[in-house]
Amino acid sequence: MTTAERELDHNTNFDWNRIQESGKDAEPLYGPGYTGLVNLGNSCYMASVMQVMFSTHPFISRYFEKQSLKAAFAISQADPTLDLNMQMTKLAHGMLSGKYSAPSQEGQEGIRPRMFKSVIAASHPEFSSMRQQDALEFFHHLIGKVDQANPGNHELNPCTGFKFIIEERVQCPSGKVSYNQHCDNFLTLSIPLHEATNKEQLEAFHEKKAAMDLDGKEVSKEEIVRPRVPLEACLASFSGGEEVPEFYSTALNSKTTAIKTTGLKTFPDYLMLQMRKFVMGEGWVPKKLDVYIDVPDIIDISHMRSNGVQPGEELLPEGASCGNKAEPARPVADEDIVSQLANIGFNYFACQKAAINTSNAGIEEAMNWLLSHTGDPDINEPISQDPMPAEDTIDEASLQTLVSFGFPEDVSRMALKASGGNIERATEWVFSHLEASSSVSADSSTNNVKDDDSNISDGSGRYKLMAFVSHMGTSTHCGHYVAHILKDGRWTIFNDNKVAASVDLPKDMGYLYFFQRISS
Repeated sequence: MTTAERELDHNTNFDWNRIQESGKDAEPLYGPGYTGLVNLGNSCYMASVMQVMFSTHPFISRYFEKQSLKAAFAISQADPTLDLNMQMTKLAHGMLSGKYSAPSQEGQEGIRPRMFKSVIAASHPEFSSMRQQDALEFFHHLIGKVDQANPGNHELNPCTGFKFIIEERVQCPSGKVSYNQHCDNFLTLSIPLHEATNKEQLEAFHEKKAAMDLDGKEVSKEEIVRPRVPLEACLASFSGGEEVPEFYSTALNSKTTAIKTTGLKTFPDYLMLQMRKFVMGEGWVPKKLDVYIDVPDIIDISHMRSNGVQPGEELLPEGASCGNKAEPARPVADEDIVSQLANIGFNYFACQKAAINTSNAGIEEAMNWLLSHTGDPDINEPISQDPMPAEDTIDEASLQTLVSFGFPEDVSRMALKASGGNIERATEWVFSHLEASSSVSADSSTNNVKDDDSNISDGSGRYKLMAFVSHMGTSTHCGHYVAHILKDGRWTIFNDNKVAASVDLPKDMGYLYFFQRISS
């Protein structure tokens, strides 16, 4: 092993031991709400998220307190084994009743949620596999599935308490502003390593490590020093202003540099924060940051509230010419790209579609799109004369993966569309089209909040930490997930079917943090 490989091995072993609280004399816990979930084969991501969800009042109330197994069976519209409401209720009663939380030689037997996994993962190519997955992606997938199972019924939908509205404000040098709103159910926070509170210790550690490397010696895991970044710094990085280069201002009718700030229009009952520990390293290879996050038990994000257009502010004109919006023109394919593809042997109409659907980005992007759409039934048919072509369907899991890398959602959509849905090629597309994130002009005020989201809850910005999910491994798609949840006034570790009182809480090593609003 090289020195770098040995160091990674030390770090990985340390993470596994500390997050799982290995070697600690932990008291096993049993009873209602302390039921473990047996690992079905890389299903710890699902188990960790579900333990947290069924520790929140909306999910407990919806699927356990207010719905019996018989009632769920009676109202299932089809086969109960394929009904999400039935399987959520079954899982809730299994986890919360205490019937399956009994001592065994390995701690407790727990329950095997095979039927629930088959229903929640149905038709999803990744979650239906036996491979490890990203807990964040599963959380997002779960929210979407439960939403679909409770259409228009906000009182029954337990996911309503997780939703909130994000508002972005963009100001160009003219002094005029634009606002954009969209609904979300988690915040992704970048980790500003330059805000570390232990810079002196870090500097001393790196000097010592460099000297030991010269002598051919290794640093022990006890000597390793990692950056410590306060959660407040991560929140400030999210809401702080950032420059938007190449922004097209409809007030100046030219590209310029604007300033964008982001805030929350509403505060949810439950706030989920994802720490962006996975970033793009050299060669566009995802890497995990070795960092500690100092998370307080109580946070106040009231200062992050966005109050919309303020008195005296002037909105940017809509459209390209001070409010005179032109009809959307039918996109035109770059003939140079089309001819090059046609010379290779592709159908001419298919080449046109490839160029248009990749925004004439280049021959390589168009080729990738063609190879990914050769099976489309209408690939060789003439292009429709409609003003705007229908958008390609974007895989939500791939979209969330790119967003978790820190790319804006609209740019991620463009990249996936240009690369035929391939994540690696989409990542390359983003880095080779850095102007894409800011080249689109903004209307004066855009509201992307759906009608179904009009009943989103709002309240105080004070929260208490109620749970966190930690990850061990070099990638979200390998390793292991563990949940720590505050129950009955004490922290409990849920490690698959092992449930015990936490002895040495690894609160600074979380990947997903869940906060509950403090009632006034």
